Amino acid sequence: MATTSSDALDFVDFIIVGGGIAGLRAAVALAPVGRVLILTKADATESNTGYAQGGIAAAIGADDSPARHGIDTIQAGAGLCDEAAVAVLVEQGPRYVEELMQWGVRFDRNPDGTPALGLEAAHSVRRVLHAGDATGREIGRAMWKHVVTFPTVGTVNHALVTDLIVEEGAVHGVGFFDNEGVRRAVRGRAVLLATGGAGQVFTETTNPAVATGDGVALAYHAGARVADLEFFQFHPTALNRTGAPRFLMSEALRGEGARLVNALGEPFMARYHRDGDLAPRDVVARAIVRETEATPGPVFLMLAHLDAARVRARFPTITAMCRQIDLDLATDPIPVGPAAHYFMGGIDTDEWGRTSIPGLFAAGETACTGVHGANRLASNSLLEGLVFGARAADAMQRSPQAAVLKSDRRAISFPSPQPLASGLSTRGIRELMWRDVGLFRTRQRLEQAVAALDGAYEIERQTTDRAISDAAAWRQFNLLTVARLIARAALRREESRGGHFREDFPQRDDERWRFHAIDRRDAR
Repeated sequence: MATTSSDALDFVDFIIVGGGIAGLRAAVALAPVGRVLILTKADATESNTGYAQGGIAAAIGADDSPARHGIDTIQAGAGLCDEAAVAVLVEQGPRYVEELMQWGVRFDRNPDGTPALGLEAAHSVRRVLHAGDATGREIGRAMWKHVVTFPTVGTVNHALVTDLIVEEGAVHGVGFFDNEGVRRAVRGRAVLLATGGAGQVFTETTNPAVATGDGVALAYHAGARVADLEFFQFHPTALNRTGAPRFLMSEALRGEGARLVNALGEPFMARYHRDGDLAPRDVVARAIVRETEATPGPVFLMLAHLDAARVRARFPTITAMCRQIDLDLATDPIPVGPAAHYFMGGIDTDEWGRTSIPGLFAAGETACTGVHGANRLASNSLLEGLVFGARAADAMQRSPQAAVLKSDRRAISFPSPQPLASGLSTRGIRELMWRDVGLFRTRQRLEQAVAALDGAYEIERQTTDRAISDAAAWRQFNLLTVARLIARAALRREESRGGHFREDFPQRDDERWRFHAIDRRDAR
């Protein structure tokens, strides 16, 4: 594999947008049957995959099974998991993880040579394979090393994909800006969107700068269905220190015995959930906010009661990051708080990555198979990219076919607030989303957000249509598009479920809302 000059592009067999775990696994499967082009937004290795600390979940332990993994996944998903998709994930996951080990992924091992398995929130047994606290980076390293052995795979780095080429109702390629800002286009038999998450829609996030929801925006503007956009997971324990980045403090810390304490030094999670510090992420995130309000003061992660040498050896990356800001992970109270982390919603797909438009496929965090429901089980994200990236590649080799609309998917609408005739900067969008569409949502705040975003969207849409040679305008437009869709979906769902919490509708309502809500451009 080599970096491909954008001047030489015209037609390839398969186009993959994104260089994380889903895109790379698809590339491996497609390379033997055609010419593959990977378009990455930044450097080849910059993706949400590389920022995944905790690990990858798979039922490989002696006390585990795919059925047990499936039960944990469904329970975490708050009644909204697609059980067929969950079955695919947990049953096929172990063989794909074994494949990673064959490709040279260096998971931590027990003294007897078997993979060391970690415990994370809402898992009933230890099943998380890890490589220190930089599992995603290690998986990405090994996968890129494997992908480069295929001469049929090329890459264009620093490419901003702006639109899908849709002709006669099917996707036939993509338009993009290259690293010099020149407008390009490439055509292919099939396009896979594997663009990752959208954490940058919010001010506070654990995601890298490239995670702006581009795949969802691309699919939506092309007319594809998107689903479950109200469900965004806020990780409870990001570093929360003024002037320091919102660095993820992995859930694996609590899995190894770390405790959350309030400003008075008191453990508090037992008051909020029977599982205490290992309660589901949405519960812990809201509990931390409530505790900071009640104490008042910050919440800390404490590991001083654990063996210091073992803590530093198990979590070298987090230890080094804390050291940069004069904190000792093993002995000091570490200030933490919630931050936007993972998008459960995305482009509506079936279990083969097929979208509602022929020729267009999606996998990984940008897709919504329904496997995570309303709240993702810890360490299922890397597994999802691996399994469904491979399956999407299988489907791409066959004749493109639109996904069948599942019976629990519904296209519904609501009266929108009157749009405000004002634009929003990127910073303004992110601040608005964190304030009004974050952990605690109400009708009043959501209506204000939707009105502002609707007004800005109309202005940006007209501007972008006139200035398609401006890459910066497209970046802004994609971020605004995804923010608007999330806010509208959150206003529409009048219940609380998983990552979506409405203070004015605090209860889960299975009778009225147990379904996946679909959005589509220009839907009435």
